[in-house]
Amino acid sequence: MSELLAPRRMVELEVDGQPVRVFEGSTILDACRQLGIDTPTLCYGETLEPANVCRVCVVELEGSRVLVPACSRKVDAGMKVQTDSERVRLSRKLVMELLASSVDLTTTPVAPEYLERYGAEPERFGPPAPPTTDRDRARTGHHVVPDGRTAATVHQPVKVDNELYVRDYAKCILCYKCVDACGEQHQNTFAIHVAGRGFDARISTELATPLPESACVYCGNCIAVCPTGALMFRSEHELREAGEWREDEQVVTETTCPYCGVGCSLELHVQDNAIVKVTSPADHDVTLGNLCIKGRFGYTHVS
Repeated sequence: MSELLAPRRMVELEVDGQPVRVFEGSTILDACRQLGIDTPTLCYGETLEPANVCRVCVVELEGSRVLVPACSRKVDAGMKVQTDSERVRLSRKLVMELLASSVDLTTTPVAPEYLERYGAEPERFGPPAPPTTDRDRARTGHHVVPDGRTAATVHQPVKVDNELYVRDYAKCILCYKCVDACGEQHQNTFAIHVAGRGFDARISTELATPLPESACVYCGNCIAVCPTGALMFRSEHELREAGEWREDEQVVTETTCPYCGVGCSLELHVQDNAIVKVTSPADHDVTLGNLCIKGRFGYTHVS
């Protein structure tokens, strides 16, 4: 029988004392979801390969010296996993405290729940340090000595250098999803990547050039995968700044992009009878959540 037609084997393991059978090649996260266990994630994306950087999905695996990321650890027969042990909860608490003390999580939808669930207290690191204006010029190996009284932050001014979207890297948790979507996993444009090391690491264009002078093709696929609002439609950013962003009142209408024959599916988000942003379903077999500049931003002619 052809390897492509061979039936997939099932693997049985134990999660939180419950037996579960999943397909070979599945992850611990897949097994957790099959059991209805709510395992927190930030850097995980359904359409992207796991990056293993946020570490909030870590679980305790019997026989493993360290906690393992549920989003990428493949299952093995006989595994015994604990998703809510004291060790796991402490790790998740610390991760959320470090993130919340250094990053603006106000537009990260899941952050308040995670902070409350694990009793995170980011304020114990002290008040936020003053924002910096020269983060793009930080040099590897040249670090500012902390004063010990404030919590270092990644805060910096919002980058508004084009008409389509803004980059608010004060909200960036370095999940790498935008880099992967811009790079080999989706767009293959490679306009952005990670610059710097350690706490000075940040998402940047080549030589920190303004976006209009970079290789960016404005597909907006980086916005689609950003979990924190660090990348945002300019229309949404301006409405939020004016206190007029009312997501709970918006109507979402699904339609097909009219610009070409590919058949991309669009979700039009309408507020006050105006389209405020366009997304695409991540589970659509044509787009996988991706669009081009016309599909993502070419909606102003409607009004």
